[in-house]
Amino acid sequence: MNATPTTTAPDSRKRWWALMVLCLGVLMIVLDTTIVNVALPSIRTDLGFSETSLVWVVNAYMLTFGGFLLLGGRLGDLYGHRRLFLAGIVLFTIASLACGMAQSQAMLIVARAVQGLGGAVVSAVSLSLIMNLFTEPAARAKAMGVYGFVCAGGGSIGVLLGGLLTSQLNWHWIFLVNLPIGVGVFALCMALIPAGSGQTGHKLDVGGAVTVTGALMLAVYAVVNGNEAGWGSAQTLGLMGAAIVLLAVFIFIESRVSSPLMPLGLFRLRNVATANVAGVLWAAAMFAWFFISALYMQLVLEFTPLQVGLAFLPANLIMAAMSLGVSAKIVMRWGFRGPLAVGLAIAAAGLTLFARAPVGGSFVLHVLPGMLLLGVGAGIAFNPMLLAAMSDVKPEDSGLASGVVNTAFMMGGSLGLAVLASLAAGKSAALQAAGASPAVALNGGYQIAFAVGALFALTAAALGAYFMRNAAVSGQPQPAH
Repeated sequence: MNATPTTTAPDSRKRWWALMVLCLGVLMIVLDTTIVNVALPSIRTDLGFSETSLVWVVNAYMLTFGGFLLLGGRLGDLYGHRRLFLAGIVLFTIASLACGMAQSQAMLIVARAVQGLGGAVVSAVSLSLIMNLFTEPAARAKAMGVYGFVCAGGGSIGVLLGGLLTSQLNWHWIFLVNLPIGVGVFALCMALIPAGSGQTGHKLDVGGAVTVTGALMLAVYAVVNGNEAGWGSAQTLGLMGAAIVLLAVFIFIESRVSSPLMPLGLFRLRNVATANVAGVLWAAAMFAWFFISALYMQLVLEFTPLQVGLAFLPANLIMAAMSLGVSAKIVMRWGFRGPLAVGLAIAAAGLTLFARAPVGGSFVLHVLPGMLLLGVGAGIAFNPMLLAAMSDVKPEDSGLASGVVNTAFMMGGSLGLAVLASLAAGKSAALQAAGASPAVALNGGYQIAFAVGALFALTAAALGAYFMRNAAVSGQPQPAH
């Protein structure tokens, strides 16, 4: 008989401290995705990157991060979630040291790729660790609210911290600041999180691991280079086609092997499938909000970088307030379906307001209302989305489910941002060719991107309302319907 992962439950106070440590580790990963963007001009000047080669500082990280999420989650199921989390923290911290000490382009890019691998492992198993630590419905909902806030609000902190470190010290410190955090997280995890055990009697599905990792890496590469190569180019279409072929081979393998990397029955669970599809759409809308609203404020309204960071503060404060118990109470009272649909609909309304923001807009009239709605919407929707994505899943598959939902967010966000940025650029170019001023042309492009992002969020809300099974939040798997 196959064993399932087991843990010795820590006492109540200890597990909340463990949650804080896990969230600190996750925050370190989330920060890294945005903190680097602020320092790119300094990195380019110092290491002599060209405009084309500079993108690999970001792309090398995204490639390995996106490619190894599913495999990282499954390895956690097989060999122990805490063991993989600690390995990911060590890898990420050592790679951060290498990034901070880098004196050449090659060293920085290689270290960034290793950082992405460590980040993928940490992200893939952290959610399953939280689910296993908190099995009571109320505690689990509250814990997931805290985790959701860290994931949603970390990007804004990265912008502020990146600007501060780069301006007051230098770009090396955006990586070196991870060292004490990584060491602290490792030590505290050893003390606070039960060791647990992996599955016995299961072998790693090597064929599935190779094909799905290859498919994800090809898809990420096609997306991150889509704007430069052209979305209709032979390179982009070829890479996406190869990714689809590898994904088809992966599904074929999974339907045949005795111990699959991804049991296909996972996607027959209605809530899991619905939450992941909604997650793809919401991530596309969320990335559009964060990045394109920052561009709108900086390039159209001429805000300083610090003002841009502060402009996100109202939304982050609302999400923080929701995470400190409000979202948990909403889920416990209303289940998954209603809060998910209502929250995403409110967020769609916020994006719609941004889609109407003018060139000569003001913060109070044209930025703050949308920020408030997006903060409320994200604060309501993120918790039930994560809980639903992990609901009905057997404990031995929790790492895989965590990897799947993280992959959904990552791929949805990357692809959505690439598509919406292309729409914005195309609209801006058309307006400028028609004689519009640069500011009007830019704003017209951003408005289109926000409008499509609102449509994504509204579609996700409709999917949640129609397909989500309104199960009570439970610590035990429930049969699929």
